Amino acid sequence: MKISTRIEEYLAGPESLRRAIEGMSAAELDAAPIPGKWSTRQVICHIADFEPVYADRMKWIIAEDQPPLPGADHNLFAERLAYDQRDMEEELQLITVVRQNMSRILKTLNEEQFQRTGLHSHDGEVSVANLLERITHHIPHHIQMIQEKRDALQV
Repeated sequence: MKISTRIEEYLAGPESLRRAIEGMSAAELDAAPIPGKWSTRQVICHIADFEPVYADRMKWIIAEDQPPLPGADHNLFAERLAYDQRDMEEELQLITVVRQNMSRILKTLNEEQFQRTGLHSHDGEVSVANLLERITHHIPHHIQMIQEKRDALQV
């Protein structure tokens, strides 16, 4: 896939996420109708927490030579970062702004710069292109989970 197309997909993610939760009440956002799975609010907070993480990883790789990239435990984020208290509109705005900011940077890169790499603590060597692909697919992956919750709640 062309990088320009991938960047456009990346930019479209937040609007797709907004549509996925459109019309859900606070109670529906907080419901966990599928045992062992996060609520929709938790899913949105997870996405909002990892947007800056991925943007920072890409920025480190662009700016530094072979930077170390720490991994993160998403379950600890969910447990310790007040997911039940967070505002959905703020979370969606954060996701949108991070992607707009990062897209502006990505659009300035040439093909060689997309192949620059860093060393992820769990995944080993990863490139800017790899990280962009992963984070671009992150929202669609979670939209499927949100739809499963909506189906279970019949909303």
